[in-house]
Amino acid sequence: MESLAVLDWAMVGLYFVVILGVAFWVTRQKSTHETSSGYFLAGRNVGWFVVGAALFASNIGSEHLVGLAGTGFGSGVAVGQFEVLASLILLVLGWVFVPFYLKSGVFTMPEFLERRYSAGARWYLAIISIVGYVLTKISVTLYAGGIVFEVLLGGGFWTGAIVIVVLTGLYTVFGGLRAVLYTELLQTFMLIGGAILVTAIGLNKLGGWEVMRATVDTAYFDMWLPMSHPDFPWTGIMFGAPILGVWYWCTDQFIVQRVLSANGIDNARRGTIFGGFLKILPLFIFVLPGIVAFALVKDGSLTVARPDHALPEMIRSLLPAGLRGLVVAGFLAALMSSLAAVFNSCSTLITWDVYRKMRPEATEKQLVTVGKFATGILVVLGLAWIPFMKYISDQLYVYLQSVQAYISPPIAAVFLLGIFWRRVNSRGAIASLATGFVLGLARLLLELNKGSLEGFVHWYADINFLHFAIFLFVICSAVLVIVSLTAPADSDEKLAGLTYATPIPPEGAVVVPDSDPVWRRKDVILTVLLVFCVLAVWLYFNG
Repeated sequence: MESLAVLDWAMVGLYFVVILGVAFWVTRQKSTHETSSGYFLAGRNVGWFVVGAALFASNIGSEHLVGLAGTGFGSGVAVGQFEVLASLILLVLGWVFVPFYLKSGVFTMPEFLERRYSAGARWYLAIISIVGYVLTKISVTLYAGGIVFEVLLGGGFWTGAIVIVVLTGLYTVFGGLRAVLYTELLQTFMLIGGAILVTAIGLNKLGGWEVMRATVDTAYFDMWLPMSHPDFPWTGIMFGAPILGVWYWCTDQFIVQRVLSANGIDNARRGTIFGGFLKILPLFIFVLPGIVAFALVKDGSLTVARPDHALPEMIRSLLPAGLRGLVVAGFLAALMSSLAAVFNSCSTLITWDVYRKMRPEATEKQLVTVGKFATGILVVLGLAWIPFMKYISDQLYVYLQSVQAYISPPIAAVFLLGIFWRRVNSRGAIASLATGFVLGLARLLLELNKGSLEGFVHWYADINFLHFAIFLFVICSAVLVIVSLTAPADSDEKLAGLTYATPIPPEGAVVVPDSDPVWRRKDVILTVLLVFCVLAVWLYFNG
């Protein structure tokens, strides 16, 4: 197979010059860094189009570029359920959570939990989020970046991972969220265009859609797999995946920070709807290329060493010089956009929820410096965790989702029940979070050694991760309710503006204009259209 030509390298270089140029221009805008709101939330004046593109681009990282195609190569379209469901969960973010977040004026999700429950809940979410970034987002992104360098660019795995970190850090640390958002906007168009190009050329090489359907087993095109399926049982998809989705899309700082930067409720909500439409695309531009690669391997037109190499090998083998370099640049930039989003979120969490709580008198310059240093430590920990990922799952995307299944249920429970039922309180939240932590950590440790286990312990370590998420969510919700009932109810003053039962914001709260009726009517129409699009996808890929 051909390696990158001089023209390809020129396209890679040109693209990164543009990306770094945009980031540099943003960092030169002094108003961006004059306040903490400017640095961490882009001044809270971002429009819906940028918010939606940023939601998509920050989410599209290694688990999509490498993992989705790899899992599609190995088992078909079922893995795309996570992407399709994300479209619906983004609607929950926009319609249910956004009004509370924006009207509360919080910078971080742990800060919201402190206002709803207690400082203990804030500490838990801040620490578990940072640890979760190491176990999932940072380490997996570096892992995939290394694969891209190894397969496409001919460089060493570790060299690629380190280069990704250094280049990303150049604009993330100095440009703040605004630099991340504007580079993500550009990367969204490049990424979608590049992925469509690879898919189209792959299908053309194969002979078209019908040839692919005839070459690959029909089971590859079924999104609804039996309850006994080891990875994607329909019961887990319907009842377990939404739990992961609520945590990731509605309560995780990594994602919600883009919504917090929006210019009001309307821009935030429409941004989530736009992001929902974009999230239908990965099924066709990331999962489908994996299936195309599998078909090309079957007819002898392509060689793939292992599933995670499916998409990089297609780019390397099928694209002509110039286009190959452009697509490679776009895919590397997508890895960087996801990593930049993690770094920025880590910096915000460390600054606002750890160091600032310990040193409230510290200057903003000191807080940002501490955040930069701590983020560097997180990168090192992410690199150190990579060798252990193979014990969770051979396929990258399944690894990411399985680890999230151990983290997300207790957090989803305290957020969901917290805004819908005023009776749950701090005592119940702490008990629920502690229960979820113990049970989730036990599952993670046991899964690393499940080959030597027997009986109930083996079942606990081996049960499908989506089914485990259901089990853990039910347990944590029950603990939250039961323990909350053993303590007095919180006062209206404490809950003001934080639950649907107490919608009036407290005195002195941030004034956020209510939704414009005209915007709202249009958003209702767009929401219904998005739901119909999801239903159409489900019907088409139904056996």
